Amino acid sequence: MNDFLFWACVIGPALLAEALLARYEVLAYGAGWRAPATELPEGVPYARGADPDSPPAAYLVYLDGIGKRRVRDSRDGGQLVKALIAGAPELRVLGQVQPYSPLADPLADRPVWAWLRRRIGLLLFLHNVVQTFVAADHRYRPLYNRAVGSQIAIQLRLAGYQPGSGVPVVLLSYSGGAQVATGAVQELHTQLRCPLLLITLGGFHNGANDLTHAEHLHRLTSASDRIERVGTWIFPQRWRLFRRSGWNRAERAGKITVHRLDPATHVGPRSYISPTAQLPDGRSHLDRTADTVIAIIRARQGTAAAQGDPLP
Repeated sequence: MNDFLFWACVIGPALLAEALLARYEVLAYGAGWRAPATELPEGVPYARGADPDSPPAAYLVYLDGIGKRRVRDSRDGGQLVKALIAGAPELRVLGQVQPYSPLADPLADRPVWAWLRRRIGLLLFLHNVVQTFVAADHRYRPLYNRAVGSQIAIQLRLAGYQPGSGVPVVLLSYSGGAQVATGAVQELHTQLRCPLLLITLGGFHNGANDLTHAEHLHRLTSASDRIERVGTWIFPQRWRLFRRSGWNRAERAGKITVHRLDPATHVGPRSYISPTAQLPDGRSHLDRTADTVIAIIRARQGTAAAQGDPLP
């Protein structure tokens, strides 16, 4: 009981403060008080993978889950990015986008959060959880979508993307990153005029964002993923009853394909990106997820070629 009271006294006020302050970044962006950061730390490339001197098969932007708090990859997200680069060297991969910061300000680099991380590391995750709900809130969603969509567009240009080139952009998102990925569609279409493919991995999002300008959305999921399932329950726009939501309109248009990755869980030793959990065919969960993502992208390229669309 004493432990419970201690954590209630510590976490409770922190959550209240976070709830009040979480909107600051998106409001600061909207008011023009601060501009999003564009430069990366020394030694961090704008993209990895395919040769930047020739057009790649596609640009892949990885939007990590709530563990993302710095420009460099999180531990688990980094393993997935490495597997994708190794398995598909024709891709240029960006992992530096900050999904939970409209100002592209890495959380771990802020002095107060660095201090907190040494003492109450859980608060770093709670910050990003709250930001996911800010991104889903109808009052802030348009600004948040524009801010992070612009951040992605800027990073793509810095990585060599040429607007109007026809080179596909793939938004691969994990967990809460799906809220940001679906929200960035309109801004990326406006700024880059790019073919846009979305792949969600255990996607936690509210289903309200318009997917009209996305070619397709591939939903990688599992019956054992309780966190993704919660998202389908708590957000009314994911319910079939709300036929005019962005998600339900995309489903009726045939734009959503489900890929089962059973028995993977959302997090933990049996997660989608676990390098140790083994499947009957001998692959790890990480290997299967990377293989599935690569197969989806290559299938899109094969379909475009068969239809006579110009390929990079």
